[in-house]
Amino acid sequence: MSKPSHECLILDAKTGNIQATISIGKGSDAIAYDPETKLAFSSNGEGSVTVVHEDSPNRFSANNFVTQEGARTMALDLKTHKLYLMTAKYQPMSPPVAGQEIARPLIDPSTAAVLVLGKSK
Repeated sequence: MSKPSHECLILDAKTGNIQATISIGKGSDAIAYDPETKLAFSSNGEGSVTVVHEDSPNRFSANNFVTQEGARTMALDLKTHKLYLMTAKYQPMSPPVAGQEIARPLIDPSTAAVLVLGKSK
């Protein structure tokens, strides 16, 4: 299980009041909500998905699940309730050069994959 390192605020849409503060993984890129299951998802670049459940209008619980580093671009299928996360492995980084910006790591295109996450029956 991934250790949460960042936070997500849950707001009341009518009042703007903070309902809860939830710990999520580092590098969140997308958030999705499934109104039927009352689950919200945060895909985190560190390699985790945070799943938040609305237990009641003012109470929430959360779990973090390990995925793969870089799996943060996410889509939710509201019919099947499955999450789709795009990811790939990173190429080794070149050593930093003094005076130059540190570039983002490049992906290895031969490792591109779509992770499909869903509730087991």
